[in-house]
Amino acid sequence: MGGAVVDDGPSGMKAPDGGWGWAVLAGCFVITGFSYAFPKAVSVFFKELIREFDVGYSDTAWISSILLAMLYGTGPLCSVLVNRFGCRPVMMVGGLFASLGMILASFATSITHIYLCTGVITGLGLALNFQPSLIMLNRYFSQKRPLANGLAAAGSPVALCCLSPLGQILQYQYGWRGGFLILGGMLLNCCACGALMRPLLISKKAQELDESTLPAATEKPKKKLLDFSVFKDRGFVIYTTAASIMVLGLFVPPVFVVSYAKGLGNEDTKSALLLTILGFVDMFARPLSGLIAGMKCVRPRSVYLFSFAIIFNGCTDIIGSQAKDYSGLVVFCIFFGMSYGMVGALQFEVLMAIVGTEKFSSAIGLVLLMEAIAVLVGPPGAGRLLDATHQYMYVFLLAGCEVTLSAFVITMGNFLCIRRKQEDPDANMEMAVTASEMEGLNYGDEGQEVDKGEKKPRGKENGIVDAVKPGEVMMIKEMGKEGRDENKML
Repeated sequence: MGGAVVDDGPSGMKAPDGGWGWAVLAGCFVITGFSYAFPKAVSVFFKELIREFDVGYSDTAWISSILLAMLYGTGPLCSVLVNRFGCRPVMMVGGLFASLGMILASFATSITHIYLCTGVITGLGLALNFQPSLIMLNRYFSQKRPLANGLAAAGSPVALCCLSPLGQILQYQYGWRGGFLILGGMLLNCCACGALMRPLLISKKAQELDESTLPAATEKPKKKLLDFSVFKDRGFVIYTTAASIMVLGLFVPPVFVVSYAKGLGNEDTKSALLLTILGFVDMFARPLSGLIAGMKCVRPRSVYLFSFAIIFNGCTDIIGSQAKDYSGLVVFCIFFGMSYGMVGALQFEVLMAIVGTEKFSSAIGLVLLMEAIAVLVGPPGAGRLLDATHQYMYVFLLAGCEVTLSAFVITMGNFLCIRRKQEDPDANMEMAVTASEMEGLNYGDEGQEVDKGEKKPRGKENGIVDAVKPGEVMMIKEMGKEGRDENKML
């Protein structure tokens, strides 16, 4: 999975679950923070932009929407670039784009310039950082992956707690133009995070093992830059459909909650504090959700935990729409932070569990592309509803209904379709073969440590992974099919 030349390792290579992986996790933490917090933090400048360019709420909402749409919609492009050049160079170039967009936006003379610079250029730069960082995290962690995902996802609320008040201070001290310029300089840190994404080093023993599993005359198949075969997986299709519905309303409340508070007559600084409260709760909810998802009794049922998190988030939006004062919005932000953190910690963990390691780089790009349309429609649509009704209640009600609907889609789809797939003998046969391969790998590592250089014939007894060869998987599946045909004839 990942870079075909730079980042790829032999199939079956074990994730280190630590070591340099913690440095990769730190970089992923910062990148996730910038990627998800920026569209929300920029909303602090909306009031000034409305006054500067004489536009409406729906016009300024397009800034956050375009940012998110670029983050999501360029997923396939990111997958192709990562599979071609590797994660590290793609991320470093992305950091330059992210910074350049905000710097150019500080010289904007119309709202359209903000769309192009902040939305398109900065959005593309963040996308080129966000997706490769998740791919690298998936390579470095396996057993500890739910916890790693939760910790990395915590970067979003931490950044939101910092960027929202910082944006308010920068706006007061330097105006929105000076604030954009300084934020552009901060985004250069994405280049440093990209430098941390060191490809996994393949030992000589592992390389020899990988070559020994293939016949001498057989060449490794060329890796696809974008693998569309994931759409044959029913679980992936259900997940993508539900996620696309979910993001229609998921990002609406954080974008509008500050303006909601200002509309109730609260000061700008006091209103911006709501995002800090939301982010503070979210900060602890994500790692805790990762710990719970990693428990042995919970991990096989993580999709149901994910469904609960989505329903929790949707119901919070619906109840929060009835808030009439600042204290009501504070309570809303606390519960929204909890539910939003659970969704953020679990969404990519569930996707990794559905498609597996080999197809994750393509799957995440295609999922983000499908979600991009919904992201592009969600906040601007809510802005138009606000312009028409001048009531935030309807905006939050609509967002809550959309998010709740997605939970029912993924729950019913999992119960009716995915469970049937697991009962398919072919699927069980493939899972058994994969399990035997991993067992061979684990046994092989132990055997090499004990024997320490003793030369023995290659086989399962001394840990060489040639017990199950690529051709044998197909033979086992064909034998299973023949057996079922014979039973039908009898």
